Amino acid sequence: MRFAELTTIRVGGEIAETIEATTVDDATGAYRQLIRADEDFIVLGGGSNTVASDDRYSGTALLMRTRGIETSVDDGAVKLRVQAGEEWDALVAKAVESGWSGIEAMAGIPGSVGAAPIQNIGAYGQELASVLVAIDFLDAETLEVRRLERDELGLAYRYSKIKGRELRGLVLAVELRLQVTGESQPVAYTQLADALGAELGDRRPLAEVRDAVLQLRASKGMVLSEDPDSVSAGSFFTNPVVSVKFARDLPKDAPRFPAGTVTLDSGELVETVKLSAAWLIEKAGIGRGFSLGHSRAAISSKHTLAITNTGGATGEEIAELARFVQARVENALGVYLVNEPVLVGLQL
Repeated sequence: MRFAELTTIRVGGEIAETIEATTVDDATGAYRQLIRADEDFIVLGGGSNTVASDDRYSGTALLMRTRGIETSVDDGAVKLRVQAGEEWDALVAKAVESGWSGIEAMAGIPGSVGAAPIQNIGAYGQELASVLVAIDFLDAETLEVRRLERDELGLAYRYSKIKGRELRGLVLAVELRLQVTGESQPVAYTQLADALGAELGDRRPLAEVRDAVLQLRASKGMVLSEDPDSVSAGSFFTNPVVSVKFARDLPKDAPRFPAGTVTLDSGELVETVKLSAAWLIEKAGIGRGFSLGHSRAAISSKHTLAITNTGGATGEEIAELARFVQARVENALGVYLVNEPVLVGLQL
């Protein structure tokens, strides 16, 4: 099997061995065996956040295909315990259909539920951290399964301690707390509010919000479909978070969003803002549809934040274009863009 068959960007070479885990016992048994063997391996869910080299991968790919959703309702809220292999977008659809609010604006995000806390996924004003209760986690150090509460994960913008490798292990299940109501959480994103004809803070029927989000994502090629622009790894770069002081030197029309404060090693508190990576890319002179020479990798024709495989691209072609974008943005604006997808056998 090849990475190209297992990832949404459809690039990547042969994998020496694959293990498909359809039960929790399958997953824990395989993971423990791989850790003890001390050999290279990668865990794959939906493959929407992975870009691999075309070289043969000598390790093992553990494919998380576990299924199951347990629910319990208490005091106007529903707790969901969801197996890691469930599809995220299918979970959102089920929540909306059931009248459970809290994740409706995250409709259309590809990938598996198990990957959601690793990235602390979010979109259109909602973020997993706001509804996450805990995860079931197979610790790579002890090889024991333990429950980790949300606050133990160090969640931040597209970050967790698992992503940062401070915690090493396998997410087995995710516990969420959603509200039992037919209406959405207050709309918190201007573009979504405009699409709904609503004001920020308004509530709308859940299905209406989900439909609007899916339409917005589709207009950017960010919903898996027959659209050629959807052959990607979604947003290739995270939105940079910089100090307010640094942002003052950027062009006045650069979008800035409050991002809280950070504490430096010196103990100094620094106020930060989040920038728009898409705006930075466009400002650096890279437009939609841009490609390098005869490369089969290109910037999406709908959204500059995505790199697409236009047909037969190699992993190195994807990485080459990403490096070019990084260099142009850094040279033009002094901002270094960080890749969001996991890279296997590739470097930027």
